Amino acid sequence: MNLPDALLDEAWYWTAWAVWLPLFVLSVRRAPWERLKDSGQSHLWWGMIVVLVLLWSLVAGVKPGLSLHLLGATVFTLCFGPHFAFIGLSLVVAGVAFNGAGGWMSFALNALLMGGVGVASSYGIFRLVDRWLPRHFFVYVFVNGFFGAALAVLAVGVVAIPVLALAGAYSFEYLLEEYLPYFLLLGFSEAWLSGMVMTLFVIYRPEWVATFDDSRYLANK
Repeated sequence: MNLPDALLDEAWYWTAWAVWLPLFVLSVRRAPWERLKDSGQSHLWWGMIVVLVLLWSLVAGVKPGLSLHLLGATVFTLCFGPHFAFIGLSLVVAGVAFNGAGGWMSFALNALLMGGVGVASSYGIFRLVDRWLPRHFFVYVFVNGFFGAALAVLAVGVVAIPVLALAGAYSFEYLLEEYLPYFLLLGFSEAWLSGMVMTLFVIYRPEWVATFDDSRYLANK
């Protein structure tokens, strides 16, 4: 979803800027920037940003702010961790704004909803899985890559709907009946694509995945 500038009152957008800016600064300070000194890692990071800008610019929707597109937050988070993922997805939102598919006033709110919620849910699921489930290759791929991606998309919808309803953009009943069900369908596509990408990464390029460790998920299994 890409919220346009005129959909909500300005107070919502300024509040979002006040929340997004310190979170972005925190991520910039805590991100392991030495990782991007490796050309392969930096190319992967920027490549993900470019691909997601293109994907997020291809939206489907019939009303302002009710567009749908693939998220990619789970793959980004599993590959680079939460701080790099939040920075990267914020840059994706900026790229989408440059393409004219989003506005600059609504930039922070879009970054929080798609980047912040997407990254937080993806990383939260990873931490829960890492703590409570067996550390096994198939657990990592299927629970984090497949189900985690679907839940991340659904989390964005669950958070966005109250925001749109409380802001008076659309009624809560309309959003539940006409918008939320599409997040369930989108979650299936997100799960399939993210799971496939993560499977290929951990098999052929495990060094690209910061949250995957051969010694923990493959050794003695």
